[in-house]
Amino acid sequence: MKLLLLFGPQAVGKMTIGHELEKITHLKLLHNHMTIDLLHPFFGFSEDTWRISTIIREEIFKAAVKSDLEGIVFTFVWSFESTKDWEFVSHIRSIFEQAGGEVYFVELEAQQSERLLRNQTPHRLAHKATKRNVAESEVHLIETHKLNRLNSLPEEIHEENYIRIDNTKLDPQTVAQMIKDCFAL
Repeated sequence: MKLLLLFGPQAVGKMTIGHELEKITHLKLLHNHMTIDLLHPFFGFSEDTWRISTIIREEIFKAAVKSDLEGIVFTFVWSFESTKDWEFVSHIRSIFEQAGGEVYFVELEAQQSERLLRNQTPHRLAHKATKRNVAESEVHLIETHKLNRLNSLPEEIHEENYIRIDNTKLDPQTVAQMIKDCFAL
């Protein structure tokens, strides 16, 4: 069982690359908005949305390690100054490792100007209901960038199975192939 953690700022291309990885590997994609968009109509962007979303994701991971799935690509935005986010990563990692699984870390980065363009692509809007108000989503992207550090510092992540990719000028198929080749998926 494999867990590929695909993380980076909003609109960096995580979900799109995750879809490409599904095409060229046997991994299944669980992008973060699959749970967020389920709960948002009921609770908005509230503490209950984040709490219940975390519970659902954890239950999916627990079921996955007992299944015959080859693995999961999980996308998320990691706020590096947040102890809670570091603890979340450690916890989900332990679910897979305790079951004998392998965990891979893939960090994406892209220039903000490119991310603002990607924020309004048809693919993103089709798969993420809460991003369809593009103006609101753009404001959130810019504000979050000011308030949070959404990419790691050099040497901050000390994992053997780690790769960082600046995909500002790379297409999703190329990035997915780079990830597949790097980890022999």
